[in-house]
Amino acid sequence: MLKKPGEISYSLPKIRQGEEVLSLTLSVCPYCYRELAAIIVERDGKVYIRRVCPEHGDIEELYYGDVAFYKKVTGWHEEGRGARHVYTQVSTLCPFNCGLCPMHKNHTALINMVITNRCNLSCWYCFFYAEASGYVYEPSLEQIRDMVRSIKKQGVTVAIQLTGGEPLLRDDLIDIVELLRNEGVRHIQLNTNGIRFAELYLEDPAKAVEYARALRSNGVNTVYLSFDGVSPVVNWKNHWEIPYIFETFRKAGLTSVVLVPTVIKGVNTHELGAILKFAGRNMDVVRAVNFQPVSLTGYMKKHEREKYRITIPDVVKLVEEQTNGEIHSNAWFPVNVSAIFSRFVEGFSGEFKFEMGNHPICGVGTYVYVERKNGYVKFTPITDFVDVEGLLEYLKDKWEDLITGSSRLATGLRLLYSIRKFINQEKAPEGFDLYKLLFNIIVKRSYEALGELHYKLLFIGQMHFMDLYNYDIQRVQRCNIHYSVPDGRLIPFCAFNIFDDIYRDKIQREYSIPAEEYSIKYNLPKGYLTKKYVRDRRRLESTELYKITYEGLLEKK
Repeated sequence: MLKKPGEISYSLPKIRQGEEVLSLTLSVCPYCYRELAAIIVERDGKVYIRRVCPEHGDIEELYYGDVAFYKKVTGWHEEGRGARHVYTQVSTLCPFNCGLCPMHKNHTALINMVITNRCNLSCWYCFFYAEASGYVYEPSLEQIRDMVRSIKKQGVTVAIQLTGGEPLLRDDLIDIVELLRNEGVRHIQLNTNGIRFAELYLEDPAKAVEYARALRSNGVNTVYLSFDGVSPVVNWKNHWEIPYIFETFRKAGLTSVVLVPTVIKGVNTHELGAILKFAGRNMDVVRAVNFQPVSLTGYMKKHEREKYRITIPDVVKLVEEQTNGEIHSNAWFPVNVSAIFSRFVEGFSGEFKFEMGNHPICGVGTYVYVERKNGYVKFTPITDFVDVEGLLEYLKDKWEDLITGSSRLATGLRLLYSIRKFINQEKAPEGFDLYKLLFNIIVKRSYEALGELHYKLLFIGQMHFMDLYNYDIQRVQRCNIHYSVPDGRLIPFCAFNIFDDIYRDKIQREYSIPAEEYSIKYNLPKGYLTKKYVRDRRRLESTELYKITYEGLLEKK
């Protein structure tokens, strides 16, 4: 099919009976890549995005599963202040000009750095699959160093997620981590299925712990761990290995794990509450759960998309139901409200601060206090004892005071005095002093003070990456999760993976080794790029460690 990036059609689709227009935006045709005017409409309590292509007709997709929640999150609008460094000049329409260009509205918050496209699994919904691509992409240490130095041109705190494929397949992973730390990278995440840790543990627990400890001591801060559910039917990816992975982490001192469930309607949507209960039970190592409603990449027919499509408010509703109302819909706020905190601290300190000015539809989150007793887990969102909206409005007012010349000292003292009125200590969990934590964050303004908050509370987030069917150009312009590539560019997530023939595949092929050449170089059978993982279920299920890990998480029917 002939792709036409750069061609435009700004004809608006017709409004249908019973619809209300909520917003206008720009989108693309999923079939020919024309840029199209689009409308976002409410119909029957849900939100849809629709555009009309002169070649392919009307194209409509579910945009957000609940209009009331849509109106709540879009009420918080914090526009970014630009990329802080221009990597590519404007030569065509967004999103076909990425790199970052002057049209982009946010600096990088998190870099995804692909260090291999090989994986020891073959998941049907994954957009990385080296065997299918026909090449192996594994940037050298020198290329990785150059990418880091390109990222640093923005002059903001650098946070990098090493991703793939499966990063643990790189024999030089510890060298990569050490390189990043030596280059001044402040926060290093490892995005993994964790299976390599379990393999090593079953071979020799000491060897697994030594490897994990080496990663931690050389600079890995957080493990971003795939975790799609608590049952083997749902989480066939690493269900059996998780007990051994967690045991390795505990012994190695890797105590910052984010569980990352890809949420697919009808596949694991009945286990969201159990995932949170599992996280609550394991808060000695788990810091967060980040649900990711599935991005339906590739071409899918409408009935297939309807079968699997789930959006952020749908997950919110399921979480409320499956936690017996403890984590309710009022607990969630869009991620971009964090920019209000960042800007206040910036005004208070007089120094630019890292901020996240995402589009409000991109993601939401909340913090919850977790009480654990005899296997029982209770969640208390901070919104149950904190007037979050009032606090945000107060901080916004104080920020405006600061930038118009108010005394930092006087403003800071007023804040420290006034902040208590937003916290209802009588409703707070016993022994939990949020004021003290916020005091340290405001006064110390340090990474460590913020980290203390993350160790006292469980963060629950959602990030819904786009696909060709629900694409909104206003969202990608405000994206702050970017991919680094060897030519020095930084490319927004929802451009890099969605227009793979323009970005991901094209770039990686340019810097790759052909599959056949790779197989010969590493003495592998023709067509094999890595040894696929084959589990011994009987052995994995036979231990006491496995049995106690999942005990009581699912109600018996």
